Amino acid sequence: MTATTKGPASYFPSIEKKYGQPVSYWQEIIRASPLTKHMELVNWLKAEHGLGHGHANALVAYTLAEGRGK
Repeated sequence: MTATTKGPASYFPSIEKKYGQPVSYWQEIIRASPLTKHMELVNWLKAEHGLGHGHANALVAYTLAEGRGK
């Protein structure tokens, strides 16, 4: 049996396909932003980079959780 990816990472293949950049690219942008709050970052990715809400939310959730060591 193949393990199914769950949580925010399940969005990653469609994010890479739709926006043409690897997830690491988006994570670098998120980390470089002066914003720190989840929804601020989601709204910023939507407004400044044209990401959809679900994709922006998944990237921010994953990146912030990684920063907290989760």
